[in-house]
Amino acid sequence: MGSSKKNILLTNDDGIRSPGLWAAAKALSSLGFVTVAAPVEQWSGAGRSMPPHTRGTIHEEQVEVDGQAWQVFAVAGTPAQAVEHAVWEVMPTRPDLVVAGINYGENIGSGVTISGTVGAALEAASLGIPSLAISLEVDPRDHLSLADHVDFGAAAHFAALFAQRLLDGLQASDLDVLKVEVPAAATPATPWQVCRVSRTRYYIPVVPAEPDSDKPRRLWYRAQLDPNLEPDSDVYVLRVLQQVAVTPLSLDLTSRLDLSQLTLALQNGKHS
Repeated sequence: MGSSKKNILLTNDDGIRSPGLWAAAKALSSLGFVTVAAPVEQWSGAGRSMPPHTRGTIHEEQVEVDGQAWQVFAVAGTPAQAVEHAVWEVMPTRPDLVVAGINYGENIGSGVTISGTVGAALEAASLGIPSLAISLEVDPRDHLSLADHVDFGAAAHFAALFAQRLLDGLQASDLDVLKVEVPAAATPATPWQVCRVSRTRYYIPVVPAEPDSDKPRRLWYRAQLDPNLEPDSDVYVLRVLQQVAVTPLSLDLTSRLDLSQLTLALQNGKHS
């Protein structure tokens, strides 16, 4: 008889050396067999991109997780590409669940499609695999740092909690990815709330002051709460209520308007 142990694919966008990745690996290992396939380099902000210039090489590495040696796979590509390589080339069987994270920094508001963490989960969902994207609120100065002072304990708890729900067969209409955002000061006892993605812009671009266009001009960002923030949104739940924000995401990006009314409006050249 075959083993009934679940197979979990774990990836991220911060790279194979991220402490957040290994906190998730430890937590998820109690739920099944975890295969780690993550980008060699930092790919924050990659979304679901598949750039043609990436090499796609896969190198086996050994890391220590909770005192045990793990064989892991470092992929020369984006988070979404790491998922594809893992599913088709690394894992002997199709994963029962894909988890992306734990990310350094919250992925909330209208910019969620920028996130490589969310992008990896969406890529897995497009293959028909239940998927979880989990991020931890941290100081923006630590977003690309892989700082070892960040405590991923609470986020790891919620990663395992919601991963188990998906492994148990959680199904809902139009649910393709479960996006989980954990407050910086959260504990395992912190309440969670199901909410939607805010339509507001959370990360506001900061334009470089250097006027010389021939020099590198890297756009950065700052977090900002919109005064018109929706009380049922991920931004509100995480930042205002300081609760865990759980958001169902759909691969169907079609606007939820009445398609027949839009058809008439387009035919008639009138606004509905």
